[in-house]
Amino acid sequence: MSNIMVSKSIEIPQLVEVELTELGLTVRGPLGVLFQPIDINSIKVAINSADLVIQAKNASRQARAMVGTFKTLISNMVVGVTKGFEKKLLVVGVGYRVQVSGDTLNLNLGFSHPISYSIPENIQVETPSQTEILIKGIDKQKVGQAAAEVRAYRSPEPYKGKGIRYADEKVVIKETKKK
Repeated sequence: MSNIMVSKSIEIPQLVEVELTELGLTVRGPLGVLFQPIDINSIKVAINSADLVIQAKNASRQARAMVGTFKTLISNMVVGVTKGFEKKLLVVGVGYRVQVSGDTLNLNLGFSHPISYSIPENIQVETPSQTEILIKGIDKQKVGQAAAEVRAYRSPEPYKGKGIRYADEKVVIKETKKK
């Protein structure tokens, strides 16, 4: 392994304000505020005029790995407070419907009972049609987690493709058994 110190930089847009404290990093933007605690044992964060520099404190493997991890986390925070994140889900199946009412997503997925999904804090859910779900927010992890929880109620089955799927997901349909 090489003993090269790893350093990564992130460009900060003018609309974004970054504040560094002993506890972590706070990113403020037009869409909201996000906080990320920082591992002070392995990385060092410095704010320059228009960018943020993340460096490894030592040449250990763990410190170098944390530089890349925190660069990605902080980049996602900057994108989140400026543009936001969104996941689109499609509901495929006869009689399958979704509807938002207040802070609850009501799902009719062919079960004997409707399912009520409580929408997490700081997440917006829209249903442009009865078979589409748009999940939006500033925290990439929370948006992805909410989308995965909704999809888990009825994952696409492999024979007819019925269920909840991501908009860009390709479901491979299996061939049925022949006599």
